[in-house]
Parts: sequence; structure tokens; C-alpha cells
Amino acid sequence: MVYSRFSSKLLGSKDSSSQNKGAFDRIRDRDGNRKGGSGESWWKVNCYSKYPLKFIIPNKVGPSQTDAVWIYTITYGGGIVSGDSIMCDISVGGGCTTVLTTQASKKVYKSVESKCSKQVLEARIGSDALLAVIPDPVTCFSTAKYSQTQVFKVFPSSSLLIVDWITSGRYGRGEKWDFELYKSTNNIFLEADEPLFLDTILLEQRRYSSIAERMQYYQVIAMVILLGPKLKFIQDQIQENVKNLMSRQFCIPSGSSGRYGDINDNPFLTRPSFLASCSVFGQKGRGVVVRIAAMTTESVYSFLQCQLSGLDSLLGVAPYR
Repeated sequence: MVYSRFSSKLLGSKDSSSQNKGAFDRIRDRDGNRKGGSGESWWKVNCYSKYPLKFIIPNKVGPSQTDAVWIYTITYGGGIVSGDSIMCDISVGGGCTTVLTTQASKKVYKSVESKCSKQVLEARIGSDALLAVIPDPVTCFSTAKYSQTQVFKVFPSSSLLIVDWITSGRYGRGEKWDFELYKSTNNIFLEADEPLFLDTILLEQRRYSSIAERMQYYQVIAMVILLGPKLKFIQDQIQENVKNLMSRQFCIPSGSSGRYGDINDNPFLTRPSFLASCSVFGQKGRGVVVRIAAMTTESVYSFLQCQLSGLDSLLGVAPYR
């Protein structure tokens, strides 16, 4: 079992309210000097990890006026080995901004003796804080078994961005949805463990149908979750953009025969290369979830780059650039 922890009370102009004061008084700067007072930039309280997981935290990402800490998670050997069990714990202090990301796709190597690799992320996001979990996709090798669980605890004023996605595998090597098991759970709870969003994606080989048969032409599935006041403008924008995009995708070309045209002449009339849907959750639609199925990884990267580009002012750099 591998335990890794990142605890952050970091970066941003802070007030001196009683809710935040105690935590910030304990913070020291990068030279180990005690810091306090409002209007300062804050750094991590503590951060530790052990093999096979490592954190890389650049001194600064983006312009100097943007206070956001970027955390890159890296696994030694470039992937998760059969039987690995990794626990990651993150705490984001009130008013702080943290980005959890990767440098490349997360590779899950083939299962040995039917062992399942597991990873758990538990995160607490303080009031008026923002956490963005924006990894590259998971890529499971042939016969791999992988299960990940992400649990987020938020305040009503917290903001949270989650991108959770998986590719069909090493498509260039003929591995198309050839892994044994993929399970991804994302749960968001309000104070007092009140459930706000509960979701699980399960892809499992079955005797009567393979994952590849069920996924057919699609090579990527993804989910994007946006929650909280700091992401409201992105929520409104992405809902409108998805609506317009899907309207164009399902627009029947003029001159096509029948209600849906001649499918034999153009099979992609019923198989758009990129599918997306939006729905809201929580009281007064405080959160938005976007679900995606696509035929190429590049198209999902392009979608994420476009839809999340407005976050550069909050994160210092737009995601997936």
C-alpha cells in the first residue's frame, strides 16, 4: 500500500477571519520563515509521497499575479503495476487554488495473477477554494484491471473541476478495449457528508459481450464535472456550446433520403465522431456534468482546450495547453 499526501493552505490573498487565521499562522514560506497577514502569497504546508508515486510542484505556473499551485503526479516507471494500491490525500485551504494534473496519460499495465490495481483520492476543498483535477486520460493495457475512487468534500462556496477519462488502450498495437476491468467512482459530499454527486463508470469484459463490442467505433469516454461559484461562467458557456455542437452533429444533410438518410451509403449519419451531453445536479443546478464519447483522443483534447480556456485567469494557464 502506498500512501501519498499533499496538504495545502496556499497561494492567494487571504482575510484574517477566525475560520482561516489559525491555519495560515502556521504556514512558512519556501525558506522556512514564518508568514502571516493578508495579501500574501501562500505555499504548501506539507507534502510527502513514497514509491511508486511522486509529486512535482513547480515554483510558478503562469503569470506572477495568478496564485495557483500546480501539482504533477508521476509514477516511477511511467505507469501503475498490477496489484499497486495508491492512496492520495489533498487538503485545499480556504480561498486557495490548486491544480492536480499529470505529464502524460496514466498507463495501467497488464494484470498478473488477476490482481487489480487501485487508486484512491480523497480531497477536501475549503470555503471559497478551487481544486481542478485535470489529468491526461487513463490507458489500460491488455488484461489490465484498474479501479479508482475519488471522494471530494466541499463547502457551499467551494469550486471543483474534475476531468475523468479513459482511452480504449494501445490502439496502435491492436489493443482496443482489451483490458479486463475499469471502474471509476467520483463522489462529492457537502458538509455533514450530505451526498451531492455520486457516479460510477464500470467497463468489464463479459462472456456474452466484450467491451469493444459495446463501445463499437468509440475510442474514448470522458466526464467533466464543474461545481461552484468560481466556475459558473464556464458552466453556462459549456452548456450552450455542447447544445450547439450536438445540433450541428445531428443536422441531416440536405438531399438525404428518408428521415435519417441512407445509412448504408453513410453509416456515420448514426455514428457521430464526437458525442457530448450536459446535465445539471444539486440544488438550483449548482453543478454541471458533461459526458463524452469520441472516436479519437485528439478530439477530446481539443474539446477540453476550447471549453476550459477561460480558466487561465484562475489557474495561471489554461488546462491541456
